[in-house]
Amino acid sequence: MSSRGNSADGVSSAFGPSSRSRVSVLLALLAVPWSVQMFAGGDATFLFAWGLVNTDPPSVTTVYEFLFVYTRGLPEYILAWPLSVFLYALASASAVVGWRTGREDPRVTAGLLVVAAVAQLRLAWGFSVQPGRVAWPVASVAFLVVAGWEYWPAVRAAVRR
Repeated sequence: MSSRGNSADGVSSAFGPSSRSRVSVLLALLAVPWSVQMFAGGDATFLFAWGLVNTDPPSVTTVYEFLFVYTRGLPEYILAWPLSVFLYALASASAVVGWRTGREDPRVTAGLLVVAAVAQLRLAWGFSVQPGRVAWPVASVAFLVVAGWEYWPAVRAAVRR
């Protein structure tokens, strides 16, 4: 039994409420490039949750523009990016609701982060198998670190119950 108390369903206070720091860590991922894509000529593209930044020519494309203006004819692996944004948004919503209500199942939040990490790996792999290109899945590492550091102790405690 947890020293933090217990609720009737065993979800809320048995795991402890989501803290403001967890939400802050998740929101900080908005500032981290999720994928850094390098081209043979030295150009780079930085993918963020909110859009992408190209270095040559310098430009910004929002995720909205990407989804509704520029997606015609693009390879399927690139759609892993908006999928990971959606999963990240769900994980963030789970953490915010948990912080505000004290009812978060950390298995859900951590699981969403892990699946988002896999989606970003798919994006990086799909990009990197093309000649003269490589992608670094920064978000995959960041998501796994956050899931492990912030949520793994609670997930492990839930599995042991």
